[in-house]
Amino acid sequence: MTPNVNDELQLLRAEIAAAAARLIAEDGADYNTAKRKAAKQILGDTQPPLNLLPDNAQIEAEVRIYQSLFHADTQPARVFRLRTLAVDIMEGLERFQPFLTGSVLNGTAGPHDDIHLQLFADSAKEVEIFLLNRNLQIDISETPHFKGPRYGMVETVSFMWHKEGVHAALYELDDLRGAVKTRSDGKLARADIAAVRALLVNSTHSTPPSP
Repeated sequence: MTPNVNDELQLLRAEIAAAAARLIAEDGADYNTAKRKAAKQILGDTQPPLNLLPDNAQIEAEVRIYQSLFHADTQPARVFRLRTLAVDIMEGLERFQPFLTGSVLNGTAGPHDDIHLQLFADSAKEVEIFLLNRNLQIDISETPHFKGPRYGMVETVSFMWHKEGVHAALYELDDLRGAVKTRSDGKLARADIAAVRALLVNSTHSTPPSP
């Protein structure tokens, strides 16, 4: 591949990443949907080669840039609110060793984002009964396993908490052994209660959230 062709691919990949970031920040699209729609916006019906599509890390970087440009006055307060609620929920679910993940953890959450948790228990039914006994109305769906597609789907319970959506993926206790790992870019893939509290303290010390 010649340098010029490689440069063109890099530019096109960056353009797709920026378009995907806009869909995520403004419409609340998930990363895979945003990536697919962005590629179609830019390439039309042409099927892009896999090496042309940006990875999630590149798109996440573009989301941060977009939010800093267009939502700098509201987005930090939004993240602070969701992290505060996440701690509240995690304290109530502490017996299930909760971890926070997703956009609320990485700090890119916007107005359309929900709180995503991972819980670890002897059985999914145990968590469901626990939530129902606290008068929470739950919906049950499935989420891909964080270890990859060969591990199948895991049951996920969704409910509302202080007018915010919460989705808790229910894992077996044995899955804890592979849970506490960093992402390929060195950032946390999930965080326990202590780590989320530390994020709140750090954000308060650096930039107080807007009222």
